[in-house]
Amino acid sequence: MDTKLKIEKLFSDQLSSWELAKNNYTALSRVKVKELDVNGTHYKVQFNPARIVSSAAKVDTKSIQERKCFLCPANLPAVQRGLPFKENYQILVNPFPIFPKHLTVPALEHVDQRIKNRFGDMLDLATYAQDYVVFYNGPKCGASAPDHVHFQAGNKGFLPLEQEWKNKKAGKIVTYQTATLSYLDDAPRNTLVLEATNREDAIILFNVVYNAMEQKPGEEEPMMNLLTWVEGGQWVVCIFPRSKHRPSCYTAEGDANILISPASVDMGGVFITPLEKDFEKLTATDIAAILGEVCLSTDEFYKLRQRIKEQL
Repeated sequence: MDTKLKIEKLFSDQLSSWELAKNNYTALSRVKVKELDVNGTHYKVQFNPARIVSSAAKVDTKSIQERKCFLCPANLPAVQRGLPFKENYQILVNPFPIFPKHLTVPALEHVDQRIKNRFGDMLDLATYAQDYVVFYNGPKCGASAPDHVHFQAGNKGFLPLEQEWKNKKAGKIVTYQTATLSYLDDAPRNTLVLEATNREDAIILFNVVYNAMEQKPGEEEPMMNLLTWVEGGQWVVCIFPRSKHRPSCYTAEGDANILISPASVDMGGVFITPLEKDFEKLTATDIAAILGEVCLSTDEFYKLRQRIKEQL
């Protein structure tokens, strides 16, 4: 059975036997969506109440130590089934979907969420699941399980960035063998795009970017979100350097409060609001302010590009 059919079968089996997943996927067809233009970039806002589990996740060290890890094989619901991927991951149906088809791909072992030394696995997953966009949320950039390494994947054709990235290219930064790094004209998001046909070239160039990014004191890796997919015979990797985990509106009091904790999907152009009040009031100005707060400033983004150039 080919990969596509294996994943399709996993979905059909799980949605017929797992009531929570079935109900949440059914509810997804009824979620409200609105579209906004932010400085010429297209964003969608999705009102998705089931995602409160993720958006409001407590990811401080104490809270994590006090809860059972929901990605460890021993703690998965009895009804949950997975597909093996490589030797050390399994592909699971995400029971709290954003995408019409939403996968979580955790490692079998309980180790911290880190992309270093696993970027090649991300590329391999994008090759394995070619109908999907694969994403990685850093431990303080939207991962609700920062203590257990995992990727996620959602069906292609959902994120506005998939359609927009080519036309938003502002310039090339560096090339390494078959791999090229460009940047987009999409402030205040400030996106890097790595394109490559060779896996090793992609990994080397990604490591150059990784090493050029600022790592804050006390942090285990530079703050980032990643999206990757296969298109036209090459990997496309969108790298979103981050300066902050959650915007100030997340903890604001009263009317100023907006429960948004941006992660890869938001960076890809779909903002997730688990509360209807936030969905109704969120404007393009709010999105620009949130992105301006959690992404690099124009000046920081320029300096990062210069540091990348100096490394090659």
